[in-house]
Amino acid sequence: MDIWWTLHLKRDPASVPLARRILLGAMATAGVDPQIAHDLGVALSEACANAVEHGAAGRPEDGFQVSASISGDRLRIEVTDSGPGLPAPAPPRADRRRPAAPPTHTVPHRRPRRGRATVPARVLAAHRPRRDGHPYDTHVLPGRPPAPTLRPVDLDTLPDLTAESGRGLFLIHALTDHVQLRNHPLRGAIVSFDKILKWQDGALLRAAS
Repeated sequence: MDIWWTLHLKRDPASVPLARRILLGAMATAGVDPQIAHDLGVALSEACANAVEHGAAGRPEDGFQVSASISGDRLRIEVTDSGPGLPAPAPPRADRRRPAAPPTHTVPHRRPRRGRATVPARVLAAHRPRRDGHPYDTHVLPGRPPAPTLRPVDLDTLPDLTAESGRGLFLIHALTDHVQLRNHPLRGAIVSFDKILKWQDGALLRAAS
């Protein structure tokens, strides 16, 4: 069973929680997994907040539209405003690029130090003598666990936390499976995103399909 619905809302901050509540109510009735529904609610709130803030310059009477459709296990949501549209992508800022690696300094070669090391008594007590009768080799200490491998963070994918915009789209990308941004030829910007749904046991929409 495929279902869809459309909301025409005023460009008013009160429309953001209203759209979210309608979506969450529909998801709960259909039997969508609560975590998936929560992620969709946050993503929709960010898209609606952008439409309210940037939707129409000087025309507060112009509203925006929210469309949602479920086809099988996939939900698609589109938020269309009546503003000037999305601007062209700006080139990456110089200070947001990956920092250059520090210069490598040549360390002079040092001869290994020979002689017995000072080892605490608890470390020696934890090791038994070798069976061939030779004493301990006090130069061999218990090995440390390897340090965890940390993946480098791509600074170009992080939002600018000091900017007034951009963080909403970052959240939408993080919480959904596929995001598309485009401009409507007659209206304004369209933000659409898809999410693969997970269902609770006995979901009504699954039972009716």
